[in-house]
Amino acid sequence: MSLLNIATDGHVRTIALNRPERKNALSDALAWEIVGAVDAAATDDDVWVIGITGTGDAFCSGLDLSGPGESGSPLSKQSQQLDDLSWISRFVLGMRQDCDKPVVAGINGVAVGGGLSLAMACDMRLMKRSARLMAGYPRIGGSPDGGLTYTLPEAMGYERAMRFLLENRTVEGDEALQLGMVGEVVDDDRFDARFAEYLQFLCGRSPITMRLTKRGLQKATTAIDVEQQLRYEIQNIRMAFSSRDGIEARKAFMEKRQPVFEGR
Repeated sequence: MSLLNIATDGHVRTIALNRPERKNALSDALAWEIVGAVDAAATDDDVWVIGITGTGDAFCSGLDLSGPGESGSPLSKQSQQLDDLSWISRFVLGMRQDCDKPVVAGINGVAVGGGLSLAMACDMRLMKRSARLMAGYPRIGGSPDGGLTYTLPEAMGYERAMRFLLENRTVEGDEALQLGMVGEVVDDDRFDARFAEYLQFLCGRSPITMRLTKRGLQKATTAIDVEQQLRYEIQNIRMAFSSRDGIEARKAFMEKRQPVFEGR
């Protein structure tokens, strides 16, 4: 079974994560296929708008904690050694910096951790009313990655981003709209049709207009060095995961109990 369902309708390329039995959790292979599919769409002049969604009842439940699975990296072994940012940071770099076409997330279900990073890396987001967003990082003793330290405060402001990440609350459609995490919430029975309709609506604009608009907004709103920030995120999450608290958090998560933290 293909890990992605990719469809082209006119000038719209839709990329659907296709591991419904795992709630579209990110294995190495699936993650690298997403990176490659976005890159292919970004460099195809016949594609004007890119949509990203999930199959089944989930958008993306985050990292597959059962194991990384087989590597799907298109890079050579030597390149993988050099590419220390890996796929989690390629989401935001590929969609925001390397792609100057509109990328729209269709959040059809739960988006957690790396799945939330994937959604927030997109330029615009439509969300099913019953869908749920959650940071997930505190539950496994981690800190944000995938560009969330950049994309979340940009969307919702500093304090709201801090609260959302540390409280690890579950946010549903209407609250996500109020917080600024998404631009539109759609009733469940209309979601698929509205997502497809919106992607086609954008194609009513000149592709040159859309690409120049995105370039301008990206330049105007990126006061930081995004790659440097992503490297800082990775440094932080490595420290978090290697700490005794991080190990305890993941052990407690798998054992379905409350963790006991020591601050070490």
